[in-house]
Amino acid sequence: KVIWTVLVTILGYARSLPVGEDALCTAEELAKYRIIFTGKWSQTAFPKQYPLYRPPAQWSSLLGVTHSSDYSMWKKNEYASNGVRDFAEKGEAWGLMKEIEEAGEKIQSVHGIFSAPAISSGTGQTSTELEAHPRHPLVSFVVRIVPSPDWFVGIDSLNLCEGDHWMDEVSVDLFPYDAGTDSGFTFSSPNFATIPQDTVTEITCSSPSHPANSFYYPKLKILPPIAQVTMVKIKKTQLGLSAPFINLPAKSNEIIDTVS
Repeated sequence: KVIWTVLVTILGYARSLPVGEDALCTAEELAKYRIIFTGKWSQTAFPKQYPLYRPPAQWSSLLGVTHSSDYSMWKKNEYASNGVRDFAEKGEAWGLMKEIEEAGEKIQSVHGIFSAPAISSGTGQTSTELEAHPRHPLVSFVVRIVPSPDWFVGIDSLNLCEGDHWMDEVSVDLFPYDAGTDSGFTFSSPNFATIPQDTVTEITCSSPSHPANSFYYPKLKILPPIAQVTMVKIKKTQLGLSAPFINLPAKSNEIIDTVS
């Protein structure tokens, strides 16, 4: 009777424990996705201080990972790692790749790394494929905004699994983030380290609240998305074949604001 009481108590406690983001994925097999990153950073959409040369507006390569909830590439309101700092400030990926590999070796929290080519203008598309695992159904990635002090766009721990099946398609609008490691206000600001380091914060039309901020549009309630990412599940019949490049239709992304 005593043993039974102890077991019931333990089971009741276990049910009350928080469940990880990926704990409910009961899909029986791997899933492959085509990930398409679309830059929407145009001079029409973001006219203030739009970089036209040295260098013109563009996007770095995309670096991402599929993982479990035990790993985090970056999180809003938390401090960026050294690898994320180097990527956001200079586009250097080696440090971040090393951090990902070490996390995978230590706690088996990473399933795979994926990357997509850079985009040489503010608008355009790049794509690649990724593989998700039932124990590693989360997707995270970063893309540096070029030029910028330490600004980037990305996704933190998006779950591609819903119960016993994988999502067929998911699209997410992306907005700029500040890595908290450089104190520049404008796209072309010189390197000026933030000491002490700040946390990762979302850049909005009113924050940082300073007229010099390149994304400062006080007449707006919210910035339009500067980019978008779409992930499309590749069907079994398509596996082994070269996935076609998906040209998503461009949507209106213009804002109107008077800039002195």
